[in-house]
Amino acid sequence: MRIDLPALRISPMDDLNSIFEAIEQARLADEARRAWNPSRVGEIDICIAPDGSWHHEGRPFKRDSLLRLFASVLRREGDEYYLVTPAEKLRIRVDDAPFVANLVEVIEDDGRSAIVFTTNIGERVVVDASHPIRVEVDTDSGEPRPYVYLRDGLEALIGRRAFYDLLCLAEERERDGACYLYVTSLEAEFELGRSDD
Repeated sequence: MRIDLPALRISPMDDLNSIFEAIEQARLADEARRAWNPSRVGEIDICIAPDGSWHHEGRPFKRDSLLRLFASVLRREGDEYYLVTPAEKLRIRVDDAPFVANLVEVIEDDGRSAIVFTTNIGERVVVDASHPIRVEVDTDSGEPRPYVYLRDGLEALIGRRAFYDLLCLAEERERDGACYLYVTSLEAEFELGRSDD
């Protein structure tokens, strides 16, 4: 079954170089933070829910600035997530992915076409071979669970509306007698699933 949705808007407001520059600045700041290796390790009652909302002792974070600050010191080590400062490293619970990509746009610049996601904390990621899209299928519901890789083992769940927008960009290809949907960003291809599901 093919899903026909309205065409996705191509954003003329940003060029890829400015987005890459902002991402690189964030990466350099993150590298400096990754050098922190505190001896005090513990746990704090912070949970990130499947919808990307953060909660402390059951109460949701209300200030976006506080959420962005905590997100900037979030690390993943194996299957565990930690908030790391120069003084301490505190384990938190993440129910699915720590972020949600809720906006997708296509940017065409200098002959290149790129898919760009914006997360619930305002972080942007350009989809490419180093920042792939992957799609799992929920075993209970059979629904797709799409993710985009951000950095340092951290991913964002691609929100439902953003995923539908992403499907607008997909092309159908036949493989082994079945039709599959693919998207391309900066010459890297990503499979979204079968088109007849």
